[in-house]
Amino acid sequence: MMLAFLLARAGIDVLVLEKHADFLRDFRGDTIHPSTLELMYELGLLEEFLKRPHQEVKELRAQVGRESFTMADFSHLPTHCKFLAFMPQWDFLNFLVEQGRRYPGFHLETKAEATDLIEENGIVVGVRVTTPQGQSEVRANLVVGADGRHSVIRARAGLPVVNLGAPMDVMWMRLSRRPSDAGQTFGYVDRGRLMVLLNREDYWQAAFVIPKGTADEIRQRGLSAFREEIAKLVPFLRDRVEELRDWKDISLLTVAVDRLTQWSRPGLLCIGDAAHAMSPIGGVGINLAIQDAVAAANILGPVLVQGTPPNTTSTPSRSAAPSQPAQRSAFNSSSRTT
Repeated sequence: MMLAFLLARAGIDVLVLEKHADFLRDFRGDTIHPSTLELMYELGLLEEFLKRPHQEVKELRAQVGRESFTMADFSHLPTHCKFLAFMPQWDFLNFLVEQGRRYPGFHLETKAEATDLIEENGIVVGVRVTTPQGQSEVRANLVVGADGRHSVIRARAGLPVVNLGAPMDVMWMRLSRRPSDAGQTFGYVDRGRLMVLLNREDYWQAAFVIPKGTADEIRQRGLSAFREEIAKLVPFLRDRVEELRDWKDISLLTVAVDRLTQWSRPGLLCIGDAAHAMSPIGGVGINLAIQDAVAAANILGPVLVQGTPPNTTSTPSRSAAPSQPAQRSAFNSSSRTT
C-alpha cells in the first residue's frame, strides 16, 4: 500500500489487489518505528497520521522475574518523533488508502486475489485474478508481490528462498485491560517463558512466545494449564485468564524467517515478507517493508514515469501489486504496477 501511494504520488497508474473485503484482521504488525514516523513527516502526513487512534511509547520496559528495567529509551533519537507508535494495522492501511485516493492513478480493488502470473517470452506481464464475479487478468508494466510470508507470487515466479530458521512460535490473544494496570511493557520473562503485552486501551493484545513446534503439546496439556502459565508469568492477569474460554480465542503465529536470494525477475518485484519474512519480535517486519517500498519507489518511479519498465523492451503500460495485491503497476496484496 505504501509503494502504491508513493508511485501514484509520482504520477504512475497503480492498482492494488487485496484478496479480503477490508483490512480488519487482528494480530497484525502495528509497531510503527520512529524511522517510519520520520517518513510520514517527510511526506507531510505526520500531523494527520497521528490523529488516528494510537499509543505513543517513549521507552520500553521489561520484567525478568521480579526485576524491572528499561530496555530502550527513544528520547535521544535524531527524529521528529522520539517514540514508538502502536496503531492497529487496519487504521494504518486505511490512512494510506485515503492518501492514495488523492491521486488519479491510485486504484484499490478488494476481494480480488492474484492467483498466478501471466508471462510472455520470459517476462512477467500481469496476474490472473479471482474475484466474486469470476476470473480475470490484469496486465501491467510491473507486478509487485507484497503478499506476505506465504507469497503466491514468489512461488509462481519460482524465486529461490533460503530458510534461516526460527526458534519460536507465538500464541496471540486478547485480555481485558483496566485503568489500574501498568503502562506499556515490552515483555515479562521468567523460567524461559516470554509474554509481550501491547496496550489497546480497553484490552491487552498479548503474545505468548513458545518454543518452535510446541503448540500441540501445549494444547494437549489443556486450557487450564495454559491459563495458569500466563497467570504465573504475569500475576496481575490472574483474574482475567478465564476470558480465554476456548482455544479458538488463541491464534497461533507460526514464525518463519527466510529470504529470497533474488527479489526480482523481468516485470516482477517482491517486497516485504514476500521477499524476507521477519521475526515478529520488535515489530521490525512492517517497518522494513515500508523501507522496501520507499527504496523501490525511489529507484523505479522515475523509470515507470517514462513508461518503460526495467529489463523489458515491450510490455503493457501499467503497474500492479497483489497484498494477498498488479503499473499499471500491479500489487498483490495486490497493485497496477502489476
